[in-house]
Formats: sequence, C-alpha cells, structure tokens
Amino acid sequence: MEIPESVKFWSQFFHPVFMWVLLAASIYAMSLGLKVRKTRTAEGEAKKELIKGKFNVKHYQVGSILLALMVVGAIGGMAVTYINNGKLFFGPHLLVGLAMTGLIAMSASLAPFLQKGQDWARYSHITLNVTLVGLFAWQAVTGLQIVQNILDKM
Repeated sequence: MEIPESVKFWSQFFHPVFMWVLLAASIYAMSLGLKVRKTRTAEGEAKKELIKGKFNVKHYQVGSILLALMVVGAIGGMAVTYINNGKLFFGPHLLVGLAMTGLIAMSASLAPFLQKGQDWARYSHITLNVTLVGLFAWQAVTGLQIVQNILDKM
C-alpha cells in the first residue's frame, strides 16, 4: 500500500508539535515536583494547606503519562522519518532523543524507591529529570531546525 504524498508530507509535522506539547507538560511536571518537595519540607499550617493540593498524586500521574507519550513520540518521529526518507538520519537529534527516552524510563523506574522515601532515589530522580528537561529544550531548538530544512525543500 502506497502512502499518499500529502499524508507523508503533513505527517512530518506531527512529531514536532507533539513534542512541544510534551516539553510544556514536562515543565508542568517539574513544577509539580517542586511543590511535592515544598510540601515535604513544610511544617504546621503551611504543610496542611500544601497537602490539600495533592501535588504528589498529580506529579505521579503526569509523569506516568509523560513516560508513555515520550516513548510513543520518539518511536513515531523515527517511523515518520523512515517512511519519508527510507532511512533515519544518524545525528545529535536522534541520539539525544534516544537518550531522553532512556532517561525518562530510568526516572520512572525509581518510583517504588521514591514511595519508600529513599533519598538517593529522590536526588537521582531530580538529576535525571532536570537533565531531561534541559535536553528536551535543546531538542526543541534542533527540531525547529529540522522543520526549517523540511520547509526549505518544498
């Protein structure tokens, strides 16, 4: 079955738009994580008020969704590239995207240890996710360059 050229062309823009949405969601998840940390260190009435926000539950839920969507988004980006070009372009964008997929999986795998209050897991989780968001921002810039290259070929 041959994929129509118009579908092949427009499919190239789904991955970048999807990933920009996930970057925003990642920043939101990070802000929730900061609120979880603030809740953990708060005392008295301030802590009672922060607990009402259920930031830990929201952070866990958003993080779980991000894990699934980032993996699907990475696979989708590679699939569309392969469908349109017959190959993947081996370069920094691909390699960093694969590394990010590994980082989010490692971060999520720490959840059982986080729930048990393991400090080493908290610091590892924070380090992995700050690195992930930094790489995500870099990917957004390089992704725009790739989109520009696609548009230039029109």
